[in-house]
Amino acid sequence: MTAIQKLEQIRDSRWFSNLTTIIIIAYASILGFKTLDEVESQYDMFLRFADYFVTIYFVFELAIKMVAEKRFLNFFKSGWNVFDFIIVVITLLPLESSSFAAIARLMRVFRILRLFTARPELKAIIDMLIKAIPSIIDIVILMFIIFYIYAIIGSFFFVDLPSGLWKDFLISMLTLFRVLTFEDWTDVMYEAMEVYPWAWVYFVSFVIIAAFVFFNLFVAVIIGEMQKLQEAEMKDEIHEDHLKLDILLEEVKALREEIKDLKDKDK
Repeated sequence: MTAIQKLEQIRDSRWFSNLTTIIIIAYASILGFKTLDEVESQYDMFLRFADYFVTIYFVFELAIKMVAEKRFLNFFKSGWNVFDFIIVVITLLPLESSSFAAIARLMRVFRILRLFTARPELKAIIDMLIKAIPSIIDIVILMFIIFYIYAIIGSFFFVDLPSGLWKDFLISMLTLFRVLTFEDWTDVMYEAMEVYPWAWVYFVSFVIIAAFVFFNLFVAVIIGEMQKLQEAEMKDEIHEDHLKLDILLEEVKALREEIKDLKDKDK
């Protein structure tokens, strides 16, 4: 087994992924402790050591992934690899002693995002969500149309209410968003019902359409993409099984030919 093959095994191994995940989670915890002044002053050396260790590990991990590729440029064909490379390079920039020190400290937070690339399952979920974006955009556009219509109606009928929640179109949109999140939306409805007893129809119909229908549409889109992802994984597994079966059949065929040749020689 060549050195590159060994690196490929390390890159694709479960233990390597789990180790990276543990280090990222531990580093995220350290970043949280660094926000506490008392902890940072008492454990300054330890926190610095942890920061250097994580930096070295990320560089080491990135080097393994690069070297494990058969061609170096193949590494940058994956968007996730480019994402890892950018985060590691940014955190290596010597900005601590410059006027960009605050930005450098902020960039360290983005190291936690590498948890997405460390876990194949998380990468699959993010890829699924990215593929669902076109359908989600269509739903958001349709939802905006509903918001727009209801905001116009609300600002027309409820503009004189003392709370001022409907005094113009933009405020009406914010009020509808409040209703959508169920944040004391019944208070808004009861205030309108004191002047317009039929106002409950407006609010209940909006909640049913915007909250229930559109929420289920979002869920349906995500579930549909998850099913597509599972079907693609099943197809890949079936394809791999077919390849293994073909190799096994070829080996059996070669073995039969060898047995036949041996029998012919015995004769």
